[in-house]
Amino acid sequence: MIVHLHRLVPFALVLVICQCAGPLGGGNMGGPTVEERKAAIASESSGDYFVGRRYYVQKTRFWGYVRRPKESWNRSKLVVMREDKKRTPDRYPEYGSGNQRYGFDQNYEYKLRGYYTGKKVYDPNSNQILPEFMLTGYEVLNRQPGWLFRPDDRYDPYRITLYSR
Repeated sequence: MIVHLHRLVPFALVLVICQCAGPLGGGNMGGPTVEERKAAIASESSGDYFVGRRYYVQKTRFWGYVRRPKESWNRSKLVVMREDKKRTPDRYPEYGSGNQRYGFDQNYEYKLRGYYTGKKVYDPNSNQILPEFMLTGYEVLNRQPGWLFRPDDRYDPYRITLYSR
């Protein structure tokens, strides 16, 4: 079989451009303007709690991003939850249905009670070593907060796409 390289070059070039440019088009998470998000974070009350954003990617075991009140999401940490004192809201079977399945609360924003244990935990499915957060309580703040780091954030349930850049 003869392969004509000149025919493959345009196709390869398109692949390279798409990979370097990132996702085509805008984000798929919706949400507020940058100014509205900054104002909302600035208006958060101070206190002994954390703000968490659930980030579900299939087969991973991290929970999501956690930050202090009034801090930007760019300062948040991707964490693994320790559930000795309180189970996470989505502690259901992975293949349940509706709100009775693991990860049903993708992108929910929570007010979290708890603390960092000081330990690091290895998540083999994402190949990351992440801080461990001991959960002691939570309440839902927002079920549809929109984008996390930037308005062009794109969520994909099969691979890690949301990270601070």
